[in-house]
Amino acid sequence: MAPAKRLLIVHHTQSGNTGMLAEAVLRGAGRVDGVDTRLMRAFDAGTDDLLACDGLLLGTPENFGTMSGALKDFFDRTYYPCEGKLVGLPYAVFVSAGNDGTGAVREIGRIANGYGWKQVAEALIARKEITAGHLSAAEELGEAMASGLAMGIF
Repeated sequence: MAPAKRLLIVHHTQSGNTGMLAEAVLRGAGRVDGVDTRLMRAFDAGTDDLLACDGLLLGTPENFGTMSGALKDFFDRTYYPCEGKLVGLPYAVFVSAGNDGTGAVREIGRIANGYGWKQVAEALIARKEITAGHLSAAEELGEAMASGLAMGIF
């Protein structure tokens, strides 16, 4: 039997909105057998966690039109130790936005490009208050990412 694939969910939440999305992503991923999913706060995740994963979901609030400082800190701490070691890593993004959210998605994409990661799903942007629809979409994102890993699609 093949070892379980590892899905890492790294997020930051200040108001709790991104945390609700992260929990929903985790619930969705948990529906898939053969995938070990780990949810971590951005300040707690590090190089070893990133190098051990087979897929990555990144969650952030939109802060001043970009990602949170905590997620940027995660990138700052892991980029050089992981440089060239995660080329092709499948990833996707979820954002809690008070306004637009596209700036956060754009900046994460630029950094992910530097790592050589492969975006495998369109970013989920939950604008304004978190709704049942946002949570459902987050569960679907988690389940889709875990399913893709389990089936070897990415």
